[in-house]
Amino acid sequence: MLLAPVLVFAQSTATAVQNGSGQPTLNDGTLEDVVQYAIKNQPFIQQSVIDERVTENTIKTKLADWYPQINFNYSLQHNLIVPTSIIAGNPVKLGVGNTSAAQFTVSQAIFNRDVILAKRTKGDVRLQASQTTAANKIDVAVNVSKAFYDVLATTQQIDVSQEDIVRLERSLKDAENQYKSGIADKIDYKRAMITLNNTRAAKKSNEEVLKGKIEYLKSLMGYPMENELKIKYDSLQMEREMILDTLQAPQVASRIEYQLLSTQKRLLEYQLQYNKMSFLPTISANGAYNLNYQNNQFNELYGNNFPSSFAAVTLALPLYQGGKRKLNINSAEWQIKRTDLDIKSLNMNVNSEYANALGYYKGSLANLLAQKENVDLAREVYDVIQLQYKSGIKTYLEVITSETDLRLARINYYNALYQVLANKIDVQKALGQFNY
Repeated sequence: MLLAPVLVFAQSTATAVQNGSGQPTLNDGTLEDVVQYAIKNQPFIQQSVIDERVTENTIKTKLADWYPQINFNYSLQHNLIVPTSIIAGNPVKLGVGNTSAAQFTVSQAIFNRDVILAKRTKGDVRLQASQTTAANKIDVAVNVSKAFYDVLATTQQIDVSQEDIVRLERSLKDAENQYKSGIADKIDYKRAMITLNNTRAAKKSNEEVLKGKIEYLKSLMGYPMENELKIKYDSLQMEREMILDTLQAPQVASRIEYQLLSTQKRLLEYQLQYNKMSFLPTISANGAYNLNYQNNQFNELYGNNFPSSFAAVTLALPLYQGGKRKLNINSAEWQIKRTDLDIKSLNMNVNSEYANALGYYKGSLANLLAQKENVDLAREVYDVIQLQYKSGIKTYLEVITSETDLRLARINYYNALYQVLANKIDVQKALGQFNY
């Protein structure tokens, strides 16, 4: 059975409280509460969500080109000098002093590679935006979890120091009484004071370090800097959760990086098809209805209308562009090949990352078990030497040494525990088990 730490709290759902600015805060937040808070409130994640909405609007903007495009134009013109033309050798004024025109036009894309690309890629573009958000959430969750464990490790060091201070103050009082009664000299009393001062200094140092670590955790969470962050944890539950199946094999397809690269490759393949379609014509149907008003008298301008209208099919085919279309096709093909190499590199990196993370996890787990045994041994040694000292068998120096060993063993144990949990996160990330 693993050593039960001094502070054990029951897990429950954190209470969200509104601060002055309306942003919620946490009361007694567990690791899961802290991670979920970060995913919801971290500005980086919020930016990714906004990017998704922008992407959705961009897709709809591109797809809008499939709909009929209707426009209206209006003009009003006064000719200061009516144009003159030579007809049969005679100058003849053509036109009138005032003209006005209104035009309604409509066009419909029949074949246009831009709108075809938008229609084919809309699903993958949405998917890419959501996968990017998921990747950012995973990074935030990993970083927040590690920062959470770092805060707990420092907190436990402070708790251990506080317990030692209580015990050392009692020992100092005993040493002082023995000195005053003539049983021991002043050396034991001074040694007790030195040890107590060192422990108090270590506690104060860790308290200052803890402030910085909490602020760092707040920044990762997007938590209001002016508000206190209250977290809680069940160390026994953490000890149960640190166990990991080390026989698992990484599946690269489960990694968000692979999913992003796969989506990127599909989009590049669509881009290649788009460039190949540059050799095909653009076809559209269009039409217009024109209202034409002409009169030399401005106040009678809109009395006479000479309308016109037309309907047409337009085909546009670039014949020669200096080889640009062929070069675009070659560039698209090379981009696909480059993405294939990215996928191949990722496959190799995933295996390496998993092996590395698993090695650190196993090493930290072995260290944890050793530190747990050291705590049991150090406590047993301290209890025996304490009794022997009170019986006059051992010196006070040996008591201080055993007490120091016990304190270091406990601190090392807690550090090892949280290191195991942090390394477990790296293994799970390498396995692709973080999904948001």
